[in-house]
Amino acid sequence: MFKRLPILCAALLALAACSHGSDNGSAPTAPTASSTAATAPATTPAPTASAAGSAAPAGAASAPASAGSSAAASPAPAAPPAQPFVDDGKWVEGKNYFRIEPAQPKATSTDKIEVTEVFSYGCPACNQFHPIVAKLAASLPANAVMAYLPASFIPQENWPMLQRAYFAAKALGVADKGNDAMYDAVWKSGELSAMNPTGTGLKPHEALPTIEDAAKVYAKYGADPKEFVAVANSFSINTQMKRADDLIKAYGVTGTPTIVVDGKYRFDVSSAGGYPQAIELANWLVAKEAAGK
Repeated sequence: MFKRLPILCAALLALAACSHGSDNGSAPTAPTASSTAATAPATTPAPTASAAGSAAPAGAASAPASAGSSAAASPAPAAPPAQPFVDDGKWVEGKNYFRIEPAQPKATSTDKIEVTEVFSYGCPACNQFHPIVAKLAASLPANAVMAYLPASFIPQENWPMLQRAYFAAKALGVADKGNDAMYDAVWKSGELSAMNPTGTGLKPHEALPTIEDAAKVYAKYGADPKEFVAVANSFSINTQMKRADDLIKAYGVTGTPTIVVDGKYRFDVSSAGGYPQAIELANWLVAKEAAGK
């Protein structure tokens, strides 16, 4: 097990997020989470995203199956019924959730209400949140859909490579199948970890895991490693990565994991008040959006 939290992600216990920017206004105390994280990078990187309002990335995906689940081979269970929208004052704009102004494009082309997790496989808070996202996806009514949008804003922890791997896997149809394995490759086996095996710091840049290493993980789920690498380095994937960075910036996301609803609202675990509350708040915002409020 790794010994210390990364400096950039030291907010895991205090804020339940890996952050690269200023505070987004989230105030409530985060839930306690057991640490499986690693040691420290040096400095906070600047995001590489361009101006807000860019087109949505073509490669963002619907929610992957949960760990160890055989559900992918079985008919999906019926979606829960849509909740009526009731504003009883529990959820406060500017405290529990934040309006994105102006509203931005969805991460996918869905005509349903989109609930998107901005994440990275290299983020310890995302690793902690991963099982909750599966529950969140299962809780959504039929008029809503889960999507994932990978971030790249901590390059010294190899997030750009992990973002590239996700989009390549999506293009080859193995992103959902390999989702749990990618988290495990970073946080359990360490084969895709940016941290030294001794837990004393980050690997030097030239020793970071490569897209070829990620291809080995996806090869277990049917991807040809040579094809995977070729797709990962293609113009299409480069374009999707840039669009993802642009959209994440346009959403005002400064840390991961962040949930964005229909390009109009965002929140994180801290602002929601905890893991169960994050699921409840996401569904409340879905109901709010469906009601046109």
